[in-house]
Amino acid sequence: MPQDSWTFLGSRYVGEYRVLRLREDRYRFEPSGDEADFVVCESADWVLVIPFTADGQVVLVRQYRHGVQQVVLEVPGGIVDENESPMETAARELQEETGFTAESIQVIGRLMPNPALNDAYCHVAVATGCRRTAEPSFDPMEKIEVVLTASSEIPSLIRSGELSHAQVIAAFALLQMAEGTTGPATAFGLT
Repeated sequence: MPQDSWTFLGSRYVGEYRVLRLREDRYRFEPSGDEADFVVCESADWVLVIPFTADGQVVLVRQYRHGVQQVVLEVPGGIVDENESPMETAARELQEETGFTAESIQVIGRLMPNPALNDAYCHVAVATGCRRTAEPSFDPMEKIEVVLTASSEIPSLIRSGELSHAQVIAAFALLQMAEGTTGPATAFGLT
């Protein structure tokens, strides 16, 4: 078993930031006996929510992402707060980022965004019957544009690269697999 090849020797923290901590883990690899350090990003889990309106539109958001230094098209989402379930996070983030409220929210699975470097999971939720009930309530350093898109347009947005956030694309794929040939995924032409 590959896991038996690694002996954990210890950890030390090398950085702490608003939403994550960086940890350096030291391992010995057998049978060579070589030792090496590996960086791990510790963070809370987060949620991506795929919101559908009653008429089959998807509520997307555009916001600036510092890692790529550009505005990115994606679905609403955010960090799971302490003592909060992924479903509660999905409802909260949907309302905060878009002003929409859902009739129903269901968590359909979880993904490991980058298990080589990150210890958190990304939970995927689907919200149906979404309607605008309030103005968005952005964080102080947040500016988001809400974009309503026909669900049938999602595949072309992915093909064109306009929707290229890997976790969002994986979330749509998870939705398709969770539903088979019924439900909102059918409207994407993904089935």
